Amino acid sequence: MRTPPPGSLLLLLGMALAQRQVAVQEGPLYRTEGSHITLWCKVSGYQGPAEQNFQWSIYLPSAPEREVQIVSTVDPSFPYAIYTQRVRSRGIYVERVQGDAVLLHITDLQDRDAGEYECHTPNTDERYFGSYSAKMNLVVIPDSLRVTAVPQTLNKVEHDSLELKCEVSKSTVQHSHVSIAWYRQRGSEVPVEVISLSRDFVLRAGSVYAQRQATGDVRLDKVGETTSKLTIYNLHPSDQGEFYCEAAEWIQDPDKTWYAMTRKRSQGAIVNVQATDKEFSVRLETDKRTYIVGEPVEFRCILEAQNVPDRYFSISWAFNSSLIASLGPNAVPVLNNEFAQREALGQLKVAKESDNIFVLKIYRLRLEDSGKYNCRVTEREKTVTGDFIDKESKRPKNIPITVLPLKTSISLEIINNASNVLEGESLRFGCNVRAGIGPQSRLSVAWQLVDKLNRRSEIVRLDREGTLQPGPSYAERSSYGGIQVEQVRPGSFTLEIFNSVKADEGHYECRVAEWTRTLDGEWQMVGERHAGTPVSITALEAGFAVTAISRTPGVTYNESFDLQCIIKPHYPSWVPVSVTWRFQPAGSTEFHDLVTFTRDGGVQWGDRYMGFRTRTAIEKAESSNNVRLSISRASDTEAGKYQCVAELWRKNYNSSWTRLADRTSNLLEIRVLRPVTKLQVSKSKRSITLVENRPIPLNCSVKSQTSPDSHFAVLWYVHKPSDADGKLILKTTHNSAFEYGTYAEEEGLRGRLQFERLASGGLFSLTVQRAEVRDSGSYYCHVEEWLLSPNHAWYKLAEEVSGRTEVTVKQPDPTLQVDTATANLTVQEKESFPLDCSILSRSSPESHFAVTWYNLRAKEVGGHAEDNEEEEEEREAVLSVGPDAVFSPEASRWEGRLRFQRLSAVLFRLTVLQAGGADTGNYSCHVEEWLADPNGVWYRLAEEESGTVAVHVQDAGSTLQSVICSNDALFYFVFFYPFPIFGILIITILLVRFKSRNSNKNSEGKNGVPLLWIKEPHLNYSPTCLEPPVLSIHPGTID
Repeated sequence: MRTPPPGSLLLLLGMALAQRQVAVQEGPLYRTEGSHITLWCKVSGYQGPAEQNFQWSIYLPSAPEREVQIVSTVDPSFPYAIYTQRVRSRGIYVERVQGDAVLLHITDLQDRDAGEYECHTPNTDERYFGSYSAKMNLVVIPDSLRVTAVPQTLNKVEHDSLELKCEVSKSTVQHSHVSIAWYRQRGSEVPVEVISLSRDFVLRAGSVYAQRQATGDVRLDKVGETTSKLTIYNLHPSDQGEFYCEAAEWIQDPDKTWYAMTRKRSQGAIVNVQATDKEFSVRLETDKRTYIVGEPVEFRCILEAQNVPDRYFSISWAFNSSLIASLGPNAVPVLNNEFAQREALGQLKVAKESDNIFVLKIYRLRLEDSGKYNCRVTEREKTVTGDFIDKESKRPKNIPITVLPLKTSISLEIINNASNVLEGESLRFGCNVRAGIGPQSRLSVAWQLVDKLNRRSEIVRLDREGTLQPGPSYAERSSYGGIQVEQVRPGSFTLEIFNSVKADEGHYECRVAEWTRTLDGEWQMVGERHAGTPVSITALEAGFAVTAISRTPGVTYNESFDLQCIIKPHYPSWVPVSVTWRFQPAGSTEFHDLVTFTRDGGVQWGDRYMGFRTRTAIEKAESSNNVRLSISRASDTEAGKYQCVAELWRKNYNSSWTRLADRTSNLLEIRVLRPVTKLQVSKSKRSITLVENRPIPLNCSVKSQTSPDSHFAVLWYVHKPSDADGKLILKTTHNSAFEYGTYAEEEGLRGRLQFERLASGGLFSLTVQRAEVRDSGSYYCHVEEWLLSPNHAWYKLAEEVSGRTEVTVKQPDPTLQVDTATANLTVQEKESFPLDCSILSRSSPESHFAVTWYNLRAKEVGGHAEDNEEEEEEREAVLSVGPDAVFSPEASRWEGRLRFQRLSAVLFRLTVLQAGGADTGNYSCHVEEWLADPNGVWYRLAEEESGTVAVHVQDAGSTLQSVICSNDALFYFVFFYPFPIFGILIITILLVRFKSRNSNKNSEGKNGVPLLWIKEPHLNYSPTCLEPPVLSIHPGTID
C-alpha cells in the first residue's frame, strides 16, 4: 500500500490557491501484477464543504478516448459493469485520508488495470474556476521476483554456528533494486529482524541482533549472483525459531521515491538450540490484589535458575508498562523522577533481598497506584573488556492491583445563573455540599472546564488550607480579577467568571475532595465528588449585521432627512459598538468618514466635511445601538451615497479592547433635488402698430413663481424676418445688473431703452423710446428664475420664453388734403388777383409744407397733313416755397409782381400784382407734406394738387368769347348740346352702310375691306376756359 510522498503532500496541503486545483500521483508508475497498489489524489483551492467527493476513471490503451468509470465516493452506481464486482467485494475501494485527499486501492492488480487513470472532483464552487481533474499513467508489469530457500530443520547446541542460504532472482525489464532481509519467528510472535541488505546496499542488523552483528557474530554475505548466506556464530537459546528470508523488488517513481513493487518470503528453516544449563524462570508474587488508600503493598520478583551467584542478572520494575526502577548486576537501584521523589520521602523502596529475590515495596498506596505491575529479569554476560552484554530476558505475567479510595458520604449540588449567556456576560456558579462532612474533615474544591473537544482544563483550585491556585491557562486572567472564587460558608463555594468569552463555553465541573488527617499527621483524601453543568455562550458577532435605511431617499432643497443605522441583533447597552457614517459625494468615487459614534459614547467628526456639523445631528438610541443621522437644510453638498460601518468591540479582562467584527451596511443614495418649478410666463401674443417717434411698450408678465424669494433674470430679444434667431437687446440679471445686447449696441438703442419692474414683482416692462421704422419686428422675453441654495449660492431653477409681440412701426398715414375746388376769376388789367392754396387736412401737427404755384396755359401743336390741331397745356412754375420757407427764384415775367403770404399753418396765398393779358390761364398749387423722422431727417410724406383757378384778364372792351364764357346757359348751348345730335347722326349712317354692304358684298369691297374708315373723335379742351371739347370726324379713304 502506497501513501503520498511526505514532501508532495505537505506541499499540496500548504498551498493556498485562489482556484480549484486537483493533483494526482505523478506517473507513469510501474507496478507488478497481483500486487496491492494505491494512487493518491488531492484537491485544493476549493469552496464549499471541507469533505470533497472524488471519482476515479480509467482510459484503457485499447480505447484511449473512452472513459471507463471505476469508483466514486458519492455515487454507488458510478462503476461500470467490468468493475462493479471488484468494487462491491472491496477489491477496489477509496480510502479517505482527509476531507480533501483520498487513496485509490487496488488489492489485486491485474494486467487489464493498466491505462491512464483520471481523478475527478465534482464542483462545489460558486463558479467554475480552475482544474477539476488530473490524470496519470499506470503500467502493469509481470511479477518476476523469485525467493527460494531450502526448507529444513536444524538442531543446534548453544554456542554452535548456523549457516542458511537464500536465492533471489528477477527478470524485470525496468531498472529496479532488490532488498533482502532475514527474520526469526517463534509461533505467533512478531517476527524479529536478524539482518538485512537494503536496496541501497546498506547492511543493517535488527535491534535484537545489532550488538552481536557489531561483534561479528552475525553476518550476511553474497555468494554468487543471486545467492546470499546468513551466518550466526555462538548460538544462544534465544536464537531458537524459524528462520526465513524476505526479498522486495524496488522501483524508483517519477517523484524520485522508491516503491516496493513486490515483497516475497522463502520457506523457513526450523532451528532448535539446546541450552547448556543456562535456563532460568521468573515469578512475581504479592499478598493480595485489592487494597485501600494508605495501605502498604509488596511485590517480590523471584528468580529460579542454576548457579545464580555465578551469573549476572539485572531486573527492572514496571507500572502500567512505564519504568519504575531498574537494578543492575551491582544491585544499585535507579528510579525515574516521580518514583524517585516518593523513594526519597520513604514512601517507596526497591531492593535485592537475596541473590534470587527482588522486592518493590510501596508503604502508602494512593488511588493513582491502581494498575498493572511487573518485573523483567535479563541475564547479562560479561566480556573480556568488562562490559556487559544482554542475553536472554524474561518476565512473568502482570499482577494488577486495585486501590480503593476511602469512602466519603458527601453529595454535591451545582447551580449556575444561566445555561445560555451572551459573550461578555458574567458566569456565576454555586457548588454546595449537602451532607456527609466529617467533624475533622476539610474540603478542597477544584473548578474545571471540559470544552467541546473534550479537553479538560483546571480553572482554579481552593485547597483545604484556603489557598487559591489558578490554573495555568487562567493565571493571568485571575491576576486581573477576571476570576473570583469564594467560600460563602462551610461547604458552599462560588465561582464567578467576569467578561466571558466564547472559549469559556463547555461543561463546568465542581470537584470537591474530603480530606482527613491520618495518625502520622498527614492529610489523606477520603474521597471526591463532582457535579457539572453545561454552559453555552453565544458569540457577540453571531448574527451581527448592519442595515442603513431612510424614509426619504429623495428630498428637496432646505428639507431635512434622517438616516437610520440599524444594528442587529439587539445588543444590551453594555455591549460596545462604534458606528461610523461614511459619505461619498455625488460624482465622486471615494468614501470619507463623516461622523463616528465611538464605543465609549463619544462623537468624532471627520475633518473632510466640516460643513456637515452645522446642520447635522447624531443620536444613539438608549435601548439599542441604532444610530440616527439627521441632516437639515439639505443641499447639493449632502447629495450622494451614505453607508454606516459598525464595529463590535469587547473589553478584555486586562482592560484592553478587542475588535470582534465589523460590518458595512448597504449603500444608501440620497438625492437632493431642486424645487419643482412653478414658473409660468405669459404666452399671449399681441400686435402693436404705431407711428414712428412714438414709444414701443413691451411687457413681460410672470404669472406664477416657485417661491416668494425667487429672483428673475429677464432677457429681451427681437427677431427680424431676415434673421434666423432672435438678437439680444437687453439682459437684467437676477441681482438687477444690466447688460446691453449686441443688437442694442449695433442699432444704437442704448439711449432709447427704458426698463422697469413694477411693484407687484411679476411684471417687467421695456420701453423703446422714439420708435423708428427699422424697430419693427417680433419682440419676446426670456425669463430665468433664480433661487438661493441652502449653501447661499444662487442657482438657475427654470427658464421660460414669453409669447411674442409683433411690432410694426410705420410712418404716419398721409392724410394731406388740399382744396381741389375749381374757380373762375376775371380781372381787369393792372389789377391784382389772389391765388389761395388751402390745406384742408394734414397728417401731423409737426408737418411742414412745400408749396408751388403753377400757371397752365394752352398752346397749339401742329397735327397731320390734313391740318388737324390739338391743344396742349404748358405748365409754368410761378413761385415755389420749400418746407424750410426758402423761396425759389422768380421767373422774369413775374419778377416784382408776386407777393407770398402764410395766413395760417394751412393757408397759403400768392398775390399776382399788375395783371396783364399774358396772365390769363389756369392756376393751381402743388403741396408737399414733409415730416422729420426720429433722427431729425426730413422726408416727404405726401403731395397733393389743388383745384384750378381760371383767371381771365380783360382789357378795356368786351369780346364774344368773354360773353359766352360769362353766361352759363349760353356756354352749354354752344358747346355741349350739339354732341348728342351728331352722335345719333353718325350711328344712323353706319347702320345704313352696313346693310348695303351685306346686300352687295361682291361689288362693294375687295377682300372684305370696309368701305368707310372712321377716325375716333378728338377731344380738344380750351386752355383758356372750360369749353366743351370739339368733336371732329374725318372721312376715311376707300381703297
